[in-house]
Amino acid sequence: MSDSPGTTPHVFLIPGFFGFTSIGELRYFRHVESYLAELMAARGIDARVVTVETLPTAGLRQRTTRLLDAIINHAGEDEPIYLVGHSTGGLDARLLASPGVALATTRDTESVAQRIRAIVTVSTPHHGTPVAAFFTSLVGQRLLRILSILTLYSLRFGRLPLSVMVRVGALATHLDNATSLDRSLLNDAYAVLGDLPEERRLALEAMVQEVTLDQRLMPQLAPAALDLFNASTGDRGTVAYGSVISRANPPGLRSTMRAGIDPYAQVSHGLFSFIWLIASRTPTTRIPQLSLEHRQALEQGFGSLPTWRDSDGVVPTLSQPWGRVLYTAFADHHDTIGHFGDPNYDPPHVDWLTAGTGFRRPDFEALWASIAGFLADNS
Repeated sequence: MSDSPGTTPHVFLIPGFFGFTSIGELRYFRHVESYLAELMAARGIDARVVTVETLPTAGLRQRTTRLLDAIINHAGEDEPIYLVGHSTGGLDARLLASPGVALATTRDTESVAQRIRAIVTVSTPHHGTPVAAFFTSLVGQRLLRILSILTLYSLRFGRLPLSVMVRVGALATHLDNATSLDRSLLNDAYAVLGDLPEERRLALEAMVQEVTLDQRLMPQLAPAALDLFNASTGDRGTVAYGSVISRANPPGLRSTMRAGIDPYAQVSHGLFSFIWLIASRTPTTRIPQLSLEHRQALEQGFGSLPTWRDSDGVVPTLSQPWGRVLYTAFADHHDTIGHFGDPNYDPPHVDWLTAGTGFRRPDFEALWASIAGFLADNS
């Protein structure tokens, strides 16, 4: 590689919405960290891969300041920087690299931004997502607290108690009824924490508290807000930008059959279908206009151009392209970072919600190989 002797390239992995670095042995990028380092080493680059400690639902400016701090704390002054952001993490990366950005810090932002070689965004809502607007509603705010608990519990144990999952899944039939999300359901969600060791339970409770107290991120991810973000945030000419695009099949007979006959998987798929429905509601006035390059990449990757209703269950597919399209995946929002069902791998891959995408370890490896190749090409 072209870097001078004594410098170590640093790849910073930036968590997205609900983002956390680790809770006990639970890590947001658990399957990515070591595998990406291996892929870079195979390309002759001895890179250090660092996961950024972010704020789950804080505003973009606060999250980006955390990213800046992580870079300064982990990378030397002459070491090249590469940023890989999942979901909202991709917006953090773009904001840090934007010329003239003003963050809530006295640290030298520009000197850090000048060392960024490449940014890869994975399943990122560059043009916003309707899911963010939903989470600002009364039902959405309470559901957000429940999902923050149940997401990490399921990643730890593979699945939730079926009784709790059934009650959460029932929300799909009560979308417009705030009373359906009653206090007893929230209590049930907290009750599952009793199965966790105390240290991990306290860490998870602290995360839930952060989500409850600071939800500035949600309105900032609405399509109208991202229109303003893109108008005021410019790309840096010395940075190479790439994106990974995810798309789940619309919920229906095919995805239901792929979920299998397991009652838990069917309830989980029902909850995925509920969130997918919300993600499909992009206002027609906010549908992004794709470049010819992006249209061709999506048509080639998916076999046809996605519509404004298509999404990965959280982020509309048409909202995700930025820079060069590196990979198109039939995957849900968390499949792309290794949270899919594959119990035979060590450590096992554990799904968040059953989307019926069929995304598995070979797809995961191909996706991250495309990212590693892009970073290596821009070293």
